[in-house]
Amino acid sequence: MSLDNLPSLEDTLKIHGLRANKTLGQHFLLDLNITDKIARLAAPLKDVNVAEIGPGPGGLTRAIIQNGGNVLAIEMDERFLHPLDDIAKATGQLRVLNGNGLKVHIAEEFAKDNANSEIKIISNLPYNVGTRMLINWLTADPLFWSQAVLMFQKEVAERIVASAGDDAYGRLAILTQSVCSAHIAFEVPAKDFTPPPKVDSAVVVLDPLPPEARFTNLKLLGEVTMAAFGQRRKMLRVSLKSIAKKYSTTPADWLGACNIDPQKRPETVSVADFQKLVLALNQTRI
Repeated sequence: MSLDNLPSLEDTLKIHGLRANKTLGQHFLLDLNITDKIARLAAPLKDVNVAEIGPGPGGLTRAIIQNGGNVLAIEMDERFLHPLDDIAKATGQLRVLNGNGLKVHIAEEFAKDNANSEIKIISNLPYNVGTRMLINWLTADPLFWSQAVLMFQKEVAERIVASAGDDAYGRLAILTQSVCSAHIAFEVPAKDFTPPPKVDSAVVVLDPLPPEARFTNLKLLGEVTMAAFGQRRKMLRVSLKSIAKKYSTTPADWLGACNIDPQKRPETVSVADFQKLVLALNQTRI
């Protein structure tokens, strides 16, 4: 048996009486041209282990398998286990795990299969938890994945790839770009989903930086950026006052040590300068 013998995605939904659950942020992507385009962004996939979160009826799952990947599909909604099981039986390249993608340790799951090849993550992420999942993967220690191809709401995608000075620039861009290079590969209009969401989406490709180029203290970087962008319209000397006090320094001394103008606003401060702030703050704790 092969994928060619399976019902179409539209027929699969009808056969199993499946509809999107809005509370789980479900919107089905049934256009096989788009799912194949997403999978090919991560090529080559032959013999690569691929984690997919929220596969639903399995449109993207089929595309990943057709491009050679071995898939671990993590699906929280039990209604989709039967159609996914049909794909698993037809191909032998799919293991389905009924669980919460926020809680599953992907590397450990592949280790159970004695899988030694590289791991990639390819997913049309649920809108309501996509950002949290990305941060989990960015902060994984060690970083277990070699590439991620992820679909987000367009607004979130723009926040991930934004540069200093952009309206979308903020904490998410800084955390992401401290670990990866990231770019938007293409956009997917709302009309291409079933049912259509209220917003367009975009596919982001994330490639980890070389280990020596990654910024490792993401916890403190997250703390500093949360303080800064929590008052993003205020100058750094104001927005960083509370965290400076926490670490027994002052904004003037801290920013001065980093040669950063205390009157700057956080959206104009580069990723590298935020990293300098963290390194300087770390020195005060030694």
